[in-house]
Formats: sequence, C-alpha cells, structure tokens
Amino acid sequence: MAGNTEERTKTVADRAPGKGADMPAGSGTRTILTTMPEVREASLKVAKSAQRLLSIFTQDLEPLIYGEEPFLEAIKRLVLARSYAKVRVLLADPSRAMVDNNRFLALARRLTSCIDLRAMSPEYPASAGAFIIADDKALVYRLQADRWDGISDMNDPAVVRRYLNFFDEVWQTSMQESQMRQMLM
Repeated sequence: MAGNTEERTKTVADRAPGKGADMPAGSGTRTILTTMPEVREASLKVAKSAQRLLSIFTQDLEPLIYGEEPFLEAIKRLVLARSYAKVRVLLADPSRAMVDNNRFLALARRLTSCIDLRAMSPEYPASAGAFIIADDKALVYRLQADRWDGISDMNDPAVVRRYLNFFDEVWQTSMQESQMRQMLM
C-alpha cells in the first residue's frame, strides 16, 4: 500500500497537486477554463491527444463531458486503433454514475478489455476535484468538480506527472468495476 497512515489521512484534495503547489510554468500551452463548453472541448482535445493511456478522475462520469458523442468517439478511436491503449476511470461516487444510464458506462461495458473502471477506496477521503490526463503530457483539471473553473495544458509533463502519481496511488487501492456493481446491489 502506498504511503504511510499519516499521508493517507490527509484529504485527497490536500495531497493532490494544484492546491497552492509550486508548478513549473510549462510550455505556454496552459489555458484557463471557466465554462462547461470550454471544459468539454478541452477534455475532448486531451482525449484525442492520447496515444497509450487516458486516466480520468471524476465524481460520477459527468455526462455533459464524458457522455457526449464526440468524446465517446475519441475513446473508441483510441482503444480500437491501438491494441495496447487503455482508459482508466476512477470514480469518487460510482452510485451516481450507475443510476444515470451513462453513455460512457455503456461503452465501458462493451470494451471491458480496454476501459477499466474503479471506485475510489473508502480509505481515501472524497475529493472534490476532477481531471483527465492523456499519456504523460496533457491535462484538464478542475479543483471542484461541481464548478467549471479549471485549467487545461496540452504539454506539461512535470505537472501531469504529479497528477498521474496521485491517480496511480489512489488507483492501486480502489475497487474494480465488478466489486462496484456488487457494492451497489
């Protein structure tokens, strides 16, 4: 298990990069997002840029972003064009995603070998944020998932690495989709 007990007792938001963290300036591809269409477009752009791995941390598979046809097509294109491509989705609140008849969830059930879903472990306090990461370069991040304010950066490996490390740590202790379904029944 990653980290010591003291580290795991901090809220996820406290440990996640971005909240007052010193971040390198990047390559000048950073964009400030303030509206849902901007977040949706930036998330689509990040998804289309993925070559190997797409990692999504979301509260509930936000249908206004991840359930839209262009986004779903980008996911299909990624995983069907490359046998080694993977999409990992970490849900903070899987119960909301399961009842909303989410189109992304339907796609994930059809492409089970390419799309992995997990519920955030109760060991980690809930996080209010949401992000999507393509490979080790591109990122869209919102400090609060219930707001559209965030950032997008298409080429900042240093910042992306910090978020990806956080995602990987939580991913290792999280429940797989089959366990989620059993939990919700």
